[in-house]
Amino acid sequence: MIDAIPELNGAGLQLLRIPAEVDVPITPRVVQVLDTPAMQRLRRISQLGLVSYVYPGAVHTRFEHSLGVYRLACLTLRHLLGNERVLASSTTTDEIKIFLLAALLHDIGHWPYCHAIEDLRLAEFPRHEELARTLICDSPLAAVIEREWSVEPARVAELIASTRDGGAEPSVLRSLLSGPVDIDKLDYLQRDSLHAGVPYGRNFDVNRLVSSLCVGQDGKSLAITEKGKTAAEMMVFARYVMFSEVYWHHTVRSATAMLQRLVYDLRSELPSQQWLCLTESEFGDRLKDNAAKQPSTQRLADGLFGHQRGLYKRLAQYTLSDNPSVFAAVARRPYAELVELSGRLAQQLSSQLARPLAAHDVLIDAPPVKLEVQFNIDVRQTAKHSPNDAKNGSADYVRLSHVSPVVRALATEQFDNFVKRVRVFVSPERAAELSLTPDCVTQALLVVAEDVL
Repeated sequence: MIDAIPELNGAGLQLLRIPAEVDVPITPRVVQVLDTPAMQRLRRISQLGLVSYVYPGAVHTRFEHSLGVYRLACLTLRHLLGNERVLASSTTTDEIKIFLLAALLHDIGHWPYCHAIEDLRLAEFPRHEELARTLICDSPLAAVIEREWSVEPARVAELIASTRDGGAEPSVLRSLLSGPVDIDKLDYLQRDSLHAGVPYGRNFDVNRLVSSLCVGQDGKSLAITEKGKTAAEMMVFARYVMFSEVYWHHTVRSATAMLQRLVYDLRSELPSQQWLCLTESEFGDRLKDNAAKQPSTQRLADGLFGHQRGLYKRLAQYTLSDNPSVFAAVARRPYAELVELSGRLAQQLSSQLARPLAAHDVLIDAPPVKLEVQFNIDVRQTAKHSPNDAKNGSADYVRLSHVSPVVRALATEQFDNFVKRVRVFVSPERAAELSLTPDCVTQALLVVAEDVL
């Protein structure tokens, strides 16, 4: 199997260097995929978008991340196909090629600030997997896939799309592309941490985790061996802290709340998929041009994309543990309801001010409807009940959370409830006037939330 795939057998490989001092082995047919306009566009789409407002070094691109994921795809396939006879005997050469292409192209449908905009669930913006399908199945990328890889582009697009909602038939390769321990997470946690300049996402052993991957008891899922248990625990902790300290940092979420409200208010002017193929700078310029038509949207656009940063200030924040009432009332509401809540909260707070707040002076940010993937994976334990069991190599499979207090504490409860907060932001021009106690804001928020409910 490995001998038939040049990307895995080392034939005709070139080395492409990416941070941190990592070589990505690529073949001529990989280069042809990378050189297509659809892939080159990812050089101008940042991986973390608005995170750079807090961590200036976090300007790495989805192109770099895609190369990192592809490299891990090659590493994990060499390991699994060489050590897991079940997978090697049941997997075709075409399936391996499709998986490698899906790893390389998994982010090709991303547009600027994609995840923040997708959380709005607007009809005007399709899911990025749908845009990926269009780009993969159209020329010139489709022509390269058919000519150089001899597989159907639609099958590559289908594998990428099938990872989103979990409705497809489970398979080891699908889980490896998107699952508890997948090549996407293995790359972005370390890469994002590196570029943000923080240690949190780099404190787990990727090589150890990769070498522990195995086929689950059902033959269709991914599991880990006992030697990967500690590395998996550290990965769970890395993910937890990266969400808490980087992805959901309060200033990052202030910028995100501003962008989401701006896109929501301009949604009637953003229907064309031409918007989705813009680079990040082009997208910001178009938003500024459209926002100039009304003062409220212009204020948001200028604060995000103008010459002087003007982000909203945090007025209050709530977690599930410190205020379950507010969290339950606000978290995971449809975005239209958050907009209504923000306007009503502005009115409620205005009663305590000499000058009323405008509706756009207050923004509520909350955990979105879509939940993060839970960390459910089995550990393959070699049975030691008798000498015969050990000799025959029989094994038991047990859920990682059952044998790991770390995973049980950080990933078996709903992950989103503990790393994502409900926050109230106010425009910087009005922040100084709001010398309100936290209890006043909390009571006002609960009153308006009850009204909307």
